[in-house]
Formats: sequence, C-alpha cells, structure tokens
Amino acid sequence: MKRPRPLAEDIAPGVPLTLSRVPDGLEGLIVADLARSLAAKKNAPWPSLVVLCRDGQRMAALERGLAFYAPELEVLTFPSWDCLPYDRASPNGAIVARRMSTLARLARVRGGEASVLLTTVNASVQRVPAKEVLAAQSLAAKPGNAMALEGIVEWAERNGYLRTPTVRDTGEYAVRGGLIDLFPPGLAQPIRLDFFGDTLESIRAFDPETQRTSGQMSSLELVPMAEFQLTSDTMRRFRMAYLAEFGANTKGDTLYEAVSEGRRHAGMEHWLPLFHEGLDTLFDYLDGVPLVVDPLTEEAAGERIGQIEEYYAARKEALGLAAGGATYKPLPPNRLYLSGKEWSDRLAASALVRISSFATPETSRGKVIDIGGVQGRSFAAERADPEVNVFDLAVEHVRTLQKTKKVILAGWSEGSRERLGTVLADHGLKDTTAISRFALLDALPKTKAALAVYGLEVGFETPDFAIIGEQDILGDRLVRPKRKARRAQDVLSELNALTAGDLVVHVDHGIGRFIGLKAIEAMGAPHDCLEIHYAGGDKLFLPVENLELLTRYGSEDTEAQLDKLGGGGWQTRKARMKKRIREMAGELIKIAAARQLSEAPRLVPAAGLYDEFRARF
Repeated sequence: MKRPRPLAEDIAPGVPLTLSRVPDGLEGLIVADLARSLAAKKNAPWPSLVVLCRDGQRMAALERGLAFYAPELEVLTFPSWDCLPYDRASPNGAIVARRMSTLARLARVRGGEASVLLTTVNASVQRVPAKEVLAAQSLAAKPGNAMALEGIVEWAERNGYLRTPTVRDTGEYAVRGGLIDLFPPGLAQPIRLDFFGDTLESIRAFDPETQRTSGQMSSLELVPMAEFQLTSDTMRRFRMAYLAEFGANTKGDTLYEAVSEGRRHAGMEHWLPLFHEGLDTLFDYLDGVPLVVDPLTEEAAGERIGQIEEYYAARKEALGLAAGGATYKPLPPNRLYLSGKEWSDRLAASALVRISSFATPETSRGKVIDIGGVQGRSFAAERADPEVNVFDLAVEHVRTLQKTKKVILAGWSEGSRERLGTVLADHGLKDTTAISRFALLDALPKTKAALAVYGLEVGFETPDFAIIGEQDILGDRLVRPKRKARRAQDVLSELNALTAGDLVVHVDHGIGRFIGLKAIEAMGAPHDCLEIHYAGGDKLFLPVENLELLTRYGSEDTEAQLDKLGGGGWQTRKARMKKRIREMAGELIKIAAARQLSEAPRLVPAAGLYDEFRARF
C-alpha cells in the first residue's frame, strides 16, 4: 500500500511527532505500523509502544482495531480501577488481576517481538506498586523445585487469593491433599500444582468446568492478585502511617480495626500508599518506551485530576461534619495520584507521538506526517428518506470507491458480516470475499470488495483503501435486552417462597445465599431489600421490585459454591454455556438435515400378511 507510514526514525525524545488526518478506526493500523518498525530497531524497547487512551471505551475500540489490523501483535492492557476516587468500594477483582498481570510482565520482560501496551488516562494518573516490590512478591515455580505446599498456601493468602472448595475464577485457590489448584492473573486456565512431600512434581493446566487436565507446563510465575499484601510488616507499616496521618483517635474506625486484625476491608485499596514504603508510576515501568496520545488525552487528564481534588475536598468536608457512623479519612491526593504538573512532566520526557483527525498546520512544533485519511460517507439522511433505497446507494458508493481504491465492508460479528454481504449482493454487489485480517486485502483486486469482522463505529477513507462499517449503512446498533414481565402477585408469591439460607441466582452476579429481608434507608426513607451474601463475605441488597433478577437455585439440599460479587466467574460460565448450547444446536441441525436427505429402501409387506398379523389382536 502507498499510504504514508510513520517509522521508528521519525520518533525522538523531546521532538513530538504529529500524525495528522487519522480518522477514528485507522489508529489501529498506524499503531501496528509503528510497533513493528520500533521492534525491528537494535536495542528496541519492550513493549514497542504505549498508547495512552482518553478512556476505557477508546481503549476497547483500539484493541478491536489491533485484532483486525495485526492479530499477530502482542497486546497488553492496563485498565484503571472501576471505582471513583475516594470511594468506599474496592475495584473489581478481575480488573486488579489484569493490572497486576500486566505490571508483572512489564517488570520482568525486556526485548522480544513487536508489542503494544494499551492504557488509559485514569490508569496513568494513579500510582502503582514499585517494580522491586512486585518482583519480590511474585513467585517462580518449576517441576522438581523444593517448595512446601504450606508455603504456597501462605503466599496465596498474603497476596489476595480467595480459598474456595473448587477453583473456577481468577484469584481463587483450593487445597486437596497434596494438590493445590490456583487461578493466577494472566492465564487463560487455572493450574494444578502436584506435590510429593516438599517437592513440586508437576504443573498442569485444567478446565475449570470439567476439572480435567488440558496440558503440562514446564514453568510458572505466580503473580499477586492484590496491589498490597497483608503481612505483619505491611500491617505494622499501615498502622504507623495511619496514626501519623490522622492521629491516634481510632475508636470506631472500621478500616483501622480490620487491617489491625489482618482482615480485608471494602475500599481499603484507596489507602494503598500506607501499605508500601513507596510507590512507582506507570511511567517508571516504561522507561524509554514511545508514547502515543490523541488530542483529547491531555484534556482528559486535566479533568481527572480536577475530579480527584473535588472528591478529596468533599471527603474532608464530610469528615469535619461527621457526627457518627463509619468515618472516612481520605489521604491527600498526591499520596495515590500524580499532580497535573507531575503527569505533564512525565509526558514531556517521553518520545511522544500525537494522533489527530484534523490537518495540522506546518507551523506545529516537531515533525508532522499527513496520513491523508478522512471520515467516510454516512447514509443517515438517505435512511430517513422512505423514497430512497439505502442499499442501492451503498452499492453505488462502493463501485465509485473501487475506481481508485480497495474497499472493505465491516460487520460487528460474523453473522452481521454475512447478512451485510447477502443484502448488498441482492442489490448488485456480488463480487465479494471474506477476509479474516487486514493483510489479506493486498491479494485482492480493486474490483473485489472484502467482507470483514471489525467492530467499527464509523467508516473512513485513505488514499488507497476505504472501510465502510455496517453502522454507516444501517445506523447505530441498538441492544435492548428483553425480560419477561412478571405480575405483582407472582413477585409476592416468589418472595414468600424464599426462606433464609436458600441459594439464589442473580442474572448479573451469579450464585448467592438469600439471608432475608432488610429495610435500607435511602434518601431519607426506608426501602425493603433482599439481603444476599456472596463468597468472601460480600453482600448485595436487592430492592424487592427487582426480584425478577433472581431465580431459585436447585433444591434445598443442593450444595453449590457461591460466586464472588464483582468477579468474572459467573459471566465466564454463562459465556461457556452459551457457546456449548450453540454447538449442540449446530449438531442437532446437522443431524436433522442428514435425516431429511438420507434415503433408504421402502419396505412393503407382502399382500395379505399385514392383514393376517392384525387379525391376531
């Protein structure tokens, strides 16, 4: 392809590179080109490139783009906590696990194949455990190593793992005789450690649903599940720092009491600095790695830092007015977060690449490369006109584009891609072929349109190819899950049927145990809620009017493992079950089709024999 390609030689510290006219959807290809070019350099950094996205939605879109443009590229993600600054809630365990897995990779890997780290402004503003601390907390294991089973159990308890009867979700572990099942961050499946005395005999991966071994492993690095440990040293450090920061009056302070007793407390991550001697920043893990930002990144950072300061001020004001209840003693923002100046200085010290969808003036500081992309055509006006057939117009537009460039028609899924191709074929666009990745476009002539799976919000055009998304033609995707409505008397009868101790299934959170009804004060008025307990002591209070979200689990004597509130195990199991149901449905359809098409000789009884047979009854 003849489009302009930014290269590693274009990037230098202190001299920002600006890539202009890069429409939404094209960033993935630009990032992939840069990563490959940087990885080919001598003494190349690892990861090859860091992309600082303005939010999680932007990061997810870029991850989809990289999966299409460069599926061979290793992509790491470092998300931000999913709770507000100075919140009483802890971040989601699955998110913390992904953060720790990524930090562990960044701390130990140097050099290798082309790779990209995707992160967000919110994640970059927050301080993280120091590299040397993370290295000390990680645990390497190989078959034949001398290590005690009890030592692994103690390590798992210190580092935020949850002991359960059966391991199904990231961050869980179970002990059965001389076996330890463990699901560390960063692995697709849990692992089983088999001990003989104080020797590790084998490491095996297994399927959490069937519990069957799926493969052997020659080595393993265990990564913490939490960003701090609960040991005698960290507990002592926390208590000393907490008293120095907030004074000696700890009466009724549930956080201080929980940590002093070695228990975890909801939201304790917001006092992360008190568990460590010092914290690093994400930039400390990325020394010398070029950084890609978009025009709104710096604006988003300013808004986030301002939001942090506002939440801190609100907590301080509430602390001064508190007359009872659980007190919240907030740490100053600079203990856990970077200041605006500190963040800007770290950004300025990096080799910086700015991506803009607009044309950049030649007077801009640093080097400018015009990529030459523009946003694609939208058929919104034509869709609103009942006299116009939007599909005929789309086919006409594709043929116009094919005079000068190659065309890709992108759907969000394989099903939508096939439907889009079928509809356009009915309207005259018959010369199409499906491609699984962008590189296959090179082998196609301009006269053949490509059909691809790429979750693109808006299409775009470049000097030598164009992508038209299904939303450009069909409009925005509307996802409206339907739930069966229940009558009021049905809800009341189901509520009366529940007794304390029953297992229930919440559509979003999985298996929990119903404790009973509890009146919760909300906005100055009591509100009846169902109290449901989950693994690890987590509690959910569900308003009675939302009872349709619950179903009863099994019979009274059924024993089932509770899910962890906020964990990903329930969603993972639902996805696996849906996949298996689809596979079963596919097999049944094949069997039905085979039966319809199969032929066999007709068996016709001899004349009179059937009548003789009937006469015997």
